[in-house]
Amino acid sequence: MSEEQTFEQLFNESLEHDSNIRPGEIVKGKVISVKADEIVLNIGAKGDGIITRAEYSNDNSLDLTTVVKEGDELEAKVLKGKAGDEQVLLTYKRLAADRGNRKLEDAFNNKEVLTARVVKVLDGGLSVVYEGARVFIPASLVSDTYEKDLNKYNGKEIEFMITEFNPKRRRVIGDRKCLLVSRMAERQKELLEKLHVGDIIEGQVKNVTDFGAFVDLGDIDGLLHISEMSWGHVESPKKVFKVGENLRVFIKDIQGTKIALSLKFPDQNPWIDAASKYAVGTIVKGKVARMTDFGAFVELEPGIDALLHVSQISRDHVEKPSDVLKSGQEVEAKVVDFNEADHKISLSIKALTSASEEDAPKEEAAEAPEEEAGEAPEAAEKAPAEE
Repeated sequence: MSEEQTFEQLFNESLEHDSNIRPGEIVKGKVISVKADEIVLNIGAKGDGIITRAEYSNDNSLDLTTVVKEGDELEAKVLKGKAGDEQVLLTYKRLAADRGNRKLEDAFNNKEVLTARVVKVLDGGLSVVYEGARVFIPASLVSDTYEKDLNKYNGKEIEFMITEFNPKRRRVIGDRKCLLVSRMAERQKELLEKLHVGDIIEGQVKNVTDFGAFVDLGDIDGLLHISEMSWGHVESPKKVFKVGENLRVFIKDIQGTKIALSLKFPDQNPWIDAASKYAVGTIVKGKVARMTDFGAFVELEPGIDALLHVSQISRDHVEKPSDVLKSGQEVEAKVVDFNEADHKISLSIKALTSASEEDAPKEEAAEAPEEEAGEAPEAAEKAPAEE
């Protein structure tokens, strides 16, 4: 009786196994043979289960003997076959993908951060495999900065979040950029809490434009505007700074995440001692920096320009400064007005020539009495004769 029960039990168990042998069902089996490109499983049915290399991994060069050995137990999904077949085609990778997709769905719903290896670099982004399930990361979502060549990510593990999950349409989208942006924002917040207006810090020139230079301060950039590059006139930032150059700057202003930088250190302000150097009446030398119709601006030193009005260029009539002056020309003039509050200085060349000419009549006047004294006797002698 017990033998009949045992046989019946075995028969029922075989039926249970056979009932699982249909496409889509999951079966368990023990490895009975392994080749480089094929795994044979005992799945408890009439026929053995076969897993080809293509159905075990996406790696077409993988040697299966390096990852599976006889006696191992594996779970797989029936790909093709039915009860009674001599061979049943199984798939290992698709079962892993199904389970991976369930985990991806959970990660999508819970906004989890995942880590997976990049298996292929595509024209439009990266393909990663997370526990057998594929995820596509578009090029625009790989980094927080534009990257033309994505090959450096090939074979590397990267972090990302699932931002779209639709396996039926094969749209499982990952986003790495959002993590980088979020983490950068946190670091920027920490850095901004440490920075204050007036702080002197070091940075590296990251980019140079026509209006200024962007300086990397570490996790945040500051703008060094062209007007803050020197106490003197800067014609073009690109002629002064190079990308990668290290700078020592001070923070002029902070507005949110925008930081204004300056190289015009207060203790180097040329106007500090300008009152004594350029007092009214002082004769100075400078170079013509620029010209307008009403006058020329003369650079006395970097950061200090003085106006030479067109009416003060010469005693002769001058229609416009460019008729008699050239940019870069050195001129000598007298300071005729100094306005420290408005940082304005007025010059005059005419005042120099006027002064020299005013001295000449005084010399003639000094000689005149001698000449008149010499002529007096003659005048005295002639007077009686006329009478």
